[in-house]
Amino acid sequence: MERNKAINFILKYGILTWILLLLVWQLGSLFYSDDFLPGPVVTFAGAGKLLEGGDLLRDIEISLQRVLKGWVLALCFAVPMGLCIGNFKKIGWILEPFLNFFRFVPAIGFITLFLMWFGVGEKSKVALIFYAVIFPVMMNTIAGVRGVDTALTEASESLGASKVRVFFTVVVPSAIPNIFTGVRLGLSGAIICIVAAEMLAASEGIGYLIYTSRLYYKTDWIFIGIFTLGVVGFLADRILQFAGKKFLYRFGVR
Repeated sequence: MERNKAINFILKYGILTWILLLLVWQLGSLFYSDDFLPGPVVTFAGAGKLLEGGDLLRDIEISLQRVLKGWVLALCFAVPMGLCIGNFKKIGWILEPFLNFFRFVPAIGFITLFLMWFGVGEKSKVALIFYAVIFPVMMNTIAGVRGVDTALTEASESLGASKVRVFFTVVVPSAIPNIFTGVRLGLSGAIICIVAAEMLAASEGIGYLIYTSRLYYKTDWIFIGIFTLGVVGFLADRILQFAGKKFLYRFGVR
């Protein structure tokens, strides 16, 4: 029984997957030099050096600050806008053409323009993250509003509830699971976008670490940057999931 529990734990939490991945990675590195494909041993040794000097933690801190600023600003804009577009037809008719056009233009296409408008400082990076986040959040919010069961809204109205009351007591709560999905997708988009922003115009951050590593032929640093982004993104999403289940479970967030 205990053995089965241990096996299930290893499989459920992906421990076996990571062990296999590390083994394949280590075996593959045996056929190449460390400059081309450093193995996990070399990579983790390099990470230890960066941690000792404090450079890696500083880069993580800087990148996280930029991600959080752009992500939070985007949520404050995209959620209310998505609720309005989804609930009010005339607003949707006016704004959806712009939404459906610009959501297909990747954020990286605006890097040069944002650098010209906002400079090479923090504003351009936050603006780029803001742009990358608003579309997945807004689209999921709109889908959540339009997916509300009309029987619920009609029942509320038949009982005398005003349209404003129906909106805040029926529509918004019913749309929360979709909104929360958009929030999670927006977070992943923010982390992806910060790498592109820091590669072109930054002196600190994970993207800067990955980009400048090529100048010193430090391939292990590139792997460290990639691994760090994966870990940071994974942990951030897990924290968000935990918060959603704890505080939004009554709205259907699981």
